[in-house]
Amino acid sequence: MAKVKKAYFCRECGFEAPKWLGKCPSCGAWNTFTEEIVARESGSVPTAVVGAVPKAQPQRVRDISRSDHRRLHLGNAEVDRVLGGGMVPGSLVLLGGEPGIGKSTLSLQIALAGNGLKTLYVSGEESAEQIRMRAERLGIGNDECLVYPETLLENIVAQISELRPDLVVIDSIQTIYTDLVESSAGSVSQIRECAATLLKYAKSTSTSILIIGHITKDGSIAGPKILEHIVDVVLQFEGDSNNVYRILRGIKNRFGATFEIGVFEMLDSGLRGVDNPSEILLTHYEEPLSGIAVGAAADGIRPYLIEVQALVSGAAYGTPQRTATGFDARRMSMLLAVVEKRLGMKMFQKDVFLNFAGGFRVADPGLDLAVVAAVVSSYFDKPVAEGVCCAGEIGLSGEVRPAPRTEQRIAEAARLGFRRIIVSGYLAAGAKRPRGIEVVTINSIRELPQALFME
Repeated sequence: MAKVKKAYFCRECGFEAPKWLGKCPSCGAWNTFTEEIVARESGSVPTAVVGAVPKAQPQRVRDISRSDHRRLHLGNAEVDRVLGGGMVPGSLVLLGGEPGIGKSTLSLQIALAGNGLKTLYVSGEESAEQIRMRAERLGIGNDECLVYPETLLENIVAQISELRPDLVVIDSIQTIYTDLVESSAGSVSQIRECAATLLKYAKSTSTSILIIGHITKDGSIAGPKILEHIVDVVLQFEGDSNNVYRILRGIKNRFGATFEIGVFEMLDSGLRGVDNPSEILLTHYEEPLSGIAVGAAADGIRPYLIEVQALVSGAAYGTPQRTATGFDARRMSMLLAVVEKRLGMKMFQKDVFLNFAGGFRVADPGLDLAVVAAVVSSYFDKPVAEGVCCAGEIGLSGEVRPAPRTEQRIAEAARLGFRRIIVSGYLAAGAKRPRGIEVVTINSIRELPQALFME
């Protein structure tokens, strides 16, 4: 055994320091360093792994043979869409999210899907009997799904080498440990060592591995934030526990487009994919209501329409309140300042509350116009004209800029039966205009009220 080494790791980003520091020099977080004991044998890789992983040899780029491997279709259309058409053989995918959001349910559904893949489901949190109970509720469609309750990395790698599965699911990385590191499971050093070993095995044997990582709401537990630099794909599973809808969002993808989303509905029988998110994000009211606008959004290549709700009321205290649910509060404050400056609306005397339907969290700048439209509608207590939606980004001078993929947004609005869409007047002249929808172009938010309220 080599000499015991003590080190301090940041729980937020995994930065290593030889002594305790009050502030992390990497991420700037305070009081996040914890002491860990690291001890290594003369070799850095377990014996089981050494025997299983073939040694790589340097090759010229032209001499590297093209792989005939196709993407693995996981039997879940929403997951395949976020991954870019399926899982690439030999890739290491991280699925992160808060506890209780449904990560284990989603991963077990992937393992049980009737897609013809040989799957090994490694569980460090549940026994085989408990997994069987959940599998019966979700439905067993894959007879080639093997369940292996284990937490020791060396045993897991040995089983993978023996069984040679197409897909390995590990739930979760915080429960896996190796004997080479003298620290508890879930520590920074354990997570990093286990992930590095799994990555090396996946690349050497073309085995696809899906690992689950837990994080808290404040991100204080080491996990996904440390592994984001190691893995090939980072998927974030998010949603409101009080809402039945869940969003699978691609944060990093070396083999496809980022920021793709998959929408799921949590049911008693598991997670069901939502093919048309616009239908669940739009509410049909019996009579027009003020403070409600519809925005045409786009995450990745997928357009959808979402309802924006705003409430503008007189400030009861000296300092007005600014509350945003599902939207960046700082960006909302910026848009309110532009509205006050360019439209002459006295927002400094008003409380503003903003909400997005379905518990969605959006970061699309193309929804700026819809946010301002909802605020203007609530301020004047006048409903937006029926069948009107918006898509555009707003600058500090009040100009309306074209939103990315505006053509796809217009096509989605036309498909759902909207009669008018308000977009930027700076669009390219040759942009396609679908039939059945009127495209109203504006260059400044000064033109927005007239476009919103005209019949």
